[in-house]
Amino acid sequence: MAGQEFDLVIIGSGPGGYVAAIRAAQLGLSVAVVERENLGGICLNWGCIPTKALLRSAEVYHLAKESEKYGLKINELSADINAIVKRSRGIAKQLNSGVGHLLKKNKVEVLSGHARLLGQGRIAVEVDGAVIMEVSAKHIILATGARARDLPGMEADGKQIWNYRHALVADSIPKRLLVVGSGAIGIEFASFFNTLGAEVTVVEVLDRVLPVEDEEVSALAHKAFEKQGMRILTGVQVKGLEKAASGVTASIETSDGKTEAIVADRVIMAVGIVGNVEDLGLENTKVKVDRTHVEVDQWLNTGEPGVYAIGDLAGPPWLAHKASHEGVICVEKIAGVADVHPLNAMNVPGCTYCHPQVASVGLTEAAATAAGHKVRVGRFPFLGNGKAIALGDPEGMIKTVFDDATGELLGAHMIGPEVTELIQGYVVARTLETTEAELLHTIFPHPTLSEAMHESVLDAMGRVIHF
Repeated sequence: MAGQEFDLVIIGSGPGGYVAAIRAAQLGLSVAVVERENLGGICLNWGCIPTKALLRSAEVYHLAKESEKYGLKINELSADINAIVKRSRGIAKQLNSGVGHLLKKNKVEVLSGHARLLGQGRIAVEVDGAVIMEVSAKHIILATGARARDLPGMEADGKQIWNYRHALVADSIPKRLLVVGSGAIGIEFASFFNTLGAEVTVVEVLDRVLPVEDEEVSALAHKAFEKQGMRILTGVQVKGLEKAASGVTASIETSDGKTEAIVADRVIMAVGIVGNVEDLGLENTKVKVDRTHVEVDQWLNTGEPGVYAIGDLAGPPWLAHKASHEGVICVEKIAGVADVHPLNAMNVPGCTYCHPQVASVGLTEAAATAAGHKVRVGRFPFLGNGKAIALGDPEGMIKTVFDDATGELLGAHMIGPEVTELIQGYVVARTLETTEAELLHTIFPHPTLSEAMHESVLDAMGRVIHF
């Protein structure tokens, strides 16, 4: 295949890369994907999907423990971490095969190996450091994703100090677990292991957990996690980790200078990600990198003509669905599709699959106010929702933020049962530029959790019915 030419070569087959490849093939482009590891990328193999499989097992375990509340009795309940992990890995393998089938179905060429840019549209594909082929393309999309960030002196070793990949294949449930970082990744693993019986401590350098979420949602989440038995420490820094046979001792320092030693059997480091920019041959191009992420414009163009970057590599929000959407935007712009719109980051929903679930889209109340909006805010607790009560899961609320003058839905923020599914209703509303008027007149089915969305809108207008 030496010297083969394509209209488009995509480096990386995660949710950005493989979706971009399929869309490009649909538009008639000849497409190749270069993948050095697993089709589907980190999200499918080591991120979004397998973590949700773990969390589903934890959810079932939680419900089983609470079974008597539902009029049921379950005896001799136990958690088999090996079986849980096996199920998770099996699901990842199934979907990995599915991506391969989709690429083959769409006549996308899959090249196994490490890609390196040579300049002027040429790409070397290497296996074990040796070039096995060279291909060229009119357009190249970088979709190499990102990996867990390590802190100096506290690098993950896969034994006592874990990153997300190690936590996904845990061979035991730690008696004592320290989670460093309370973003989505940290909190999801904290929720999983806490449900299965670990004594979990979460430390966060900022002043609240889930710091990108609305402050009210963060506060409710903090309260819920502590009620479940987690210890939550905010406004603290981990100054060091000392490993010993008996565990890991973390040196913690608070914002006022006080110190504490926390001993754990395992530590999960969840302190962000860094883009996979190394060894890509970027030095042979005009691609610019800022803090491990490739700089792009609104159409995902880099500084090198004909080279683009999407997904985690191109910066926040670091979410799989954002990467997929960018892949489609990028390819449609390349193909000359007329009706293409740049990504509006404010319409990208965020979801955290802990218990209770958290989801949001748009501006928080604080951000909307800081941006100069006079806001109207509606809230509705799941305690007033019949379906939530019937499910035995009435904790949490839905909060909506509107512009007082125009009625624009500025943001929506949720914590509670299945809110990661409910949030899409507000995402569609924002995409359609819906105001409170349309939402007020929308009929929500009964009995459903979605009724709480309607009640939150009604509350913003002073018309709440059921609370």
